[in-house]
Amino acid sequence: MRMPALALAAVAGRRKTTIELAQAIEKSGFAGVYCASFGDSLGLCLSMAHTTTTLRFGTSIAPIYFRHSFDMAQSAAYIHEVSGGRFVLGLGVSHGPTHSRMGVAAGKPLSDMREYIGKIRALAPQVGELPPIVLATLRTKMVDLAVEVGDGAVWANASRSHMLASLAHVPAARRDAGFFVGDMIPTCIDDDREAAANVMKRVLTGYVTLPNYRNYWREAGYTEEMDAIEAALAAGNRDGLSALMSDRWLSDATLYGPRAEVLAGLEAWFAAGVSTPIVVPSSTRGGQLKAFEEIMAAFA
Repeated sequence: MRMPALALAAVAGRRKTTIELAQAIEKSGFAGVYCASFGDSLGLCLSMAHTTTTLRFGTSIAPIYFRHSFDMAQSAAYIHEVSGGRFVLGLGVSHGPTHSRMGVAAGKPLSDMREYIGKIRALAPQVGELPPIVLATLRTKMVDLAVEVGDGAVWANASRSHMLASLAHVPAARRDAGFFVGDMIPTCIDDDREAAANVMKRVLTGYVTLPNYRNYWREAGYTEEMDAIEAALAAGNRDGLSALMSDRWLSDATLYGPRAEVLAGLEAWFAAGVSTPIVVPSSTRGGQLKAFEEIMAAFA
């Protein structure tokens, strides 16, 4: 059984517990830990550099508009060095609502990302060797940029059926040379398939409100679902969004249901070309810690 990586975030009040969880994940043989932007992903990565020995880990992602390129380069080089090269720097532009909440004036994603990475790489003689840099991607232009200036690409909530089309933009020679291909996959294991599906719908509700995600899912073949969701949003009917999330769409973007079904779905993600599936655990029975307990039991 091939092991996925796991997504992890340090929640206020449980940061020491989160570090202990990362150590347990390492002992369980998972492929790595990748940290979301909330909860200080770089801070958690620094802690894992000091408290684990073999675990691969990284940010997925650190938003480029929240840190000056010099600050990001220094932190990335430091973590890369003290971890012995186990760190991956995942960078992204985040989303419009987050920019507004932070008071950030975001520019053009493609040109800003190209410039930001260029500045980071130019600082290597000063800050030290840099880790691999992976770009958060959805649609093909950002995939192309990841090939141009990065060492990998990571999706979140991608459609499995669309991955082959997306990865057609990554030359085979780059993938053979270790180009990182990851996807953050919302996951819920429960014999009650309907209950697990409802959890996944709640997880994805915030994402379907974002235009860039709806445009991606249209590209992936879910025009009818996205048009219906957009109409509901325009009418102020957010409570009705879950009813518009088709089983076909949900099963293509998440893993849910009994253990055997989830494990089979994970193998399908590997077969689709995602070399590092990143399971994002949720539970029908509790919060983050319960979800990790269930995921780790499923892969024991």
